[in-house]
Amino acid sequence: MASTSLETDYLVIGGGAMGLAFTDTILSETDADLIIIDQNAKPGGHWNHAYPFVTLHQPSSFYGVSSKELSRGQRDQVGLNKGMGDLASGNEVLAYYEQVMNHTFLPSGRVRFFPMCRWLGDGRFERILTGDVFEVSVRRKTVDATHLKTSVPSTHTPSFEVSPDVWFMPPNDLPRIDRTPKGFVVIGAGKTAIDSCLWLLEQGVDPDLIQWIMPRDGWLLDRRNTQTDPEFFFDTIGAQARQFDAIANSTSIEDMFDRLEAAGYFLRIDPDVRPSMFHGATVSRMELEALQSIRRVVRKGRVKTISAETLVLDAGEIAITPDHVLIDCSARAVSNDAIAPVFQGDKIALQMVRSYQPVFSAAFIAHIEAAYEDETEQNRLCGVVPLPNHDTDFIRFTAAFMMNQYNWSQILELRAWLRANRLDGFSKLVSDVDPEDTEKVALLQGMRKSAPTAVGKLFEYLNQLDEKTATPA
Repeated sequence: MASTSLETDYLVIGGGAMGLAFTDTILSETDADLIIIDQNAKPGGHWNHAYPFVTLHQPSSFYGVSSKELSRGQRDQVGLNKGMGDLASGNEVLAYYEQVMNHTFLPSGRVRFFPMCRWLGDGRFERILTGDVFEVSVRRKTVDATHLKTSVPSTHTPSFEVSPDVWFMPPNDLPRIDRTPKGFVVIGAGKTAIDSCLWLLEQGVDPDLIQWIMPRDGWLLDRRNTQTDPEFFFDTIGAQARQFDAIANSTSIEDMFDRLEAAGYFLRIDPDVRPSMFHGATVSRMELEALQSIRRVVRKGRVKTISAETLVLDAGEIAITPDHVLIDCSARAVSNDAIAPVFQGDKIALQMVRSYQPVFSAAFIAHIEAAYEDETEQNRLCGVVPLPNHDTDFIRFTAAFMMNQYNWSQILELRAWLRANRLDGFSKLVSDVDPEDTEKVALLQGMRKSAPTAVGKLFEYLNQLDEKTATPA
């Protein structure tokens, strides 16, 4: 089959959240032409496959693309997020990205979107429905917006065996249940499992009818500490200050986690079980209280096999019936095991440069691409913040982010860009502090004083971890 030739400045592989955030900034800050390809029918990446009750875990005010607000500018008045910034639903996020594409990107005349397309490599992609092949000549760079591997329950394959007679489903199918189950078994310990448990409880399910298979307990973040409204200054910026103090004053890795929990930076579901996982899951205090009502938590490792009568785990098994619903929440949302430089000659690999904020990271990388030419300097300003998995990964990714933040603070132009960019969320909160507000000024001065010591402690702990890894058993 003959191929069609195309030409562009930037070829963006992946029309998900990071690819769109990158495109938006390049469109705003340069005169470049871009082509976006994606395997989905609509922009939004994994949001096309999300379960119907999914919402953002952090405020809508700093999600999406830089040029268009997602948040309604309201605080939730009901529910378990009451009193805090609104959390967009999955449907709202998808509608938002469709608006961005149809009302900002495409009308510019500088963006072409090819949905339902498969990347073939070497500048080639094909339409999934027709088999038509396109060859793209890229004048500037190819942007890999799929480097962070995203997995969602509705499309992933479980790592364990499931008998065909088991009532087994992803969270997507929960709202379609049409008969009363005998009980519910939630498999997984991350954000999706948390969402599924909360949804069941909100539907009036008795907590004692829920069994929660939790291979590892995780450290959680308090959503109150992520708010961007000035009223929450001492929660949000105060949490960062308390984080720095806890790290700086710690005497060991274990002591650091204890201090972070005591300072209100970390939360955990069971005070008697020490977490060994950290994925950055964020909850409100009301959500945490609801989760703690589930008493049938099974901590026997990962699932190995499931039959209609038995669920077999690493360290035991539990009895079930064909009338129990088993909810697969075992997919890990995002991972980046293969960390690489962001800027690689004629390629850009989108990754995190700030903890917990993928869309900000993509927009920031786009700004660095637009404003700086030297690749060494570009990579210095875009040090990769690796996504955490184990609890101690918090040390590595916090150290990386703090080093980035320091490097950015030394450049006047970047400080101004951060203050003006809505995806940043927090720089404006700091820059708007009245010099006469002695309490806030004292907090910021304390942060600046403790930050270097905190960074030093983090690198000390990293050396300990690296030595432990290098030492043969």
